[in-house]
Amino acid sequence: MVQEKLHKIAREQSFLMNKEEIKFILSEGEGQFIEFKESLDKNFVKEIVAFTNGSGGKILLGVRDDGTIKGIVSSNDLKSRIQNIARNCDPSIIIDTVQYEDILIIDIKEGVNKPYSCSDGFYMRMGANSQKLKRDEILSFAIKSGKIRFDEQVCESFNWNNFDNDKFSYYLELARISNVLSKETVLKNLNLLTDEGITNAAVLLFAKEPYKYFKSSKVRCIHFMDDDRIDILDKKEVDKGIIGNIEFAINYIKERVPVEYVIKSMNRKENPEYSEEVYREAIVNAVVHRDYFDFNGDIAVEKSMGHIFINNPGGITFPDNEFGLISYPRNRIIADILSRTSFMEKAGTGIKRMKRNSLLNNNKFEIHYTETFYFLKIYSNLMNINQAKAQAKAQAKAQAKAQVRLNETELNILDLLIKENLSSKELVNRLNLKSLSGGLKKAIKNLLELKMIEYTIPHKIKNPGQKYRIKK
Repeated sequence: MVQEKLHKIAREQSFLMNKEEIKFILSEGEGQFIEFKESLDKNFVKEIVAFTNGSGGKILLGVRDDGTIKGIVSSNDLKSRIQNIARNCDPSIIIDTVQYEDILIIDIKEGVNKPYSCSDGFYMRMGANSQKLKRDEILSFAIKSGKIRFDEQVCESFNWNNFDNDKFSYYLELARISNVLSKETVLKNLNLLTDEGITNAAVLLFAKEPYKYFKSSKVRCIHFMDDDRIDILDKKEVDKGIIGNIEFAINYIKERVPVEYVIKSMNRKENPEYSEEVYREAIVNAVVHRDYFDFNGDIAVEKSMGHIFINNPGGITFPDNEFGLISYPRNRIIADILSRTSFMEKAGTGIKRMKRNSLLNNNKFEIHYTETFYFLKIYSNLMNINQAKAQAKAQAKAQAKAQVRLNETELNILDLLIKENLSSKELVNRLNLKSLSGGLKKAIKNLLELKMIEYTIPHKIKNPGQKYRIKK
């Protein structure tokens, strides 16, 4: 609660701070969002860089490290020096200053153009300290902030002999792009080729073996026996390029998703266990938003008894409250390339479509994410549908018992038909009878007349495939 209150106060406008809030900050001491300084010293610039690279914060000039007030004389010259220090950062940092009694408060907002640096390097606020970032940390920071994008970098080691013209032609067909122009011209128009060379996106799309260049190019598909995801029925790792990987993963799941076919009024309706639109969208999202800088692990598409799992290295690159509302593709070129095909629709609408199609198909799905990981879980609808059917049939049977006095044979027939549709011959076998006796015929006729059961092929009663079922 204390940290939440400090965070709230630190992110408010300085002039809104009242005496009680100042007193609270001084009593709590320095932290993630608060820094005390007796005077404007050489480390001041490091503190404002660290705050703007973090979540913002406030520097209280005229306050000792222990929280006691020393006081400082605020002058136009002092405020001008502070503004000059902020402007000389790279990029410039915008700050606000306000005097509160003997304290000068400098308000630093979280930067929108990270990472920021001063002449001494890059700094990040970590707890009550401003830490200088190492080379790898700076690179990671730049990647997370979108300043360096994997798909836009040039692959200097690419050998054009490894360019797959068949993949390229297939993409042109999918995107309905004319092949009148030269390959080089089309690649340049698609931002896949620059004056410096071919981009990583082009290699992921059109290399014969992308894995030769990037260990993050594969997709792993697994079919598990049970929901504990231990016993594996089948496993495939593919390196067919971005489009080939997407198509393989979609078909891998599709082949393992049962579909119920319902005939009504001579029309066939398909009731799949999972909505293809949902897992298709999820697979495409995983490819577009994958962190290809991360060579640890592959995009994973998994099917278990009651779930589909899709996960990829690379968390979200935008604020949590904007998730599902706006599109922030980690790989802009890859997203643009796929948006020209049927794989991607309007940017920023994927989550909404998945929610809508899941609801329509009676599926539930969950999304979990961190800064480095994205995980989607889709629940099978078979359990929900079967439970609903069983409850409805059990209720019908209970009502029938309450309203009509049935004999033992009739009750046994209802018990069997609740589980599955059966023909007369199958009823004979299930009831352990030698033949279709008069008693069984009479019981079936009685149940038909009471409209407790019905024919599965009502328009052709003598059809060889005729069976009985519980009346819908």
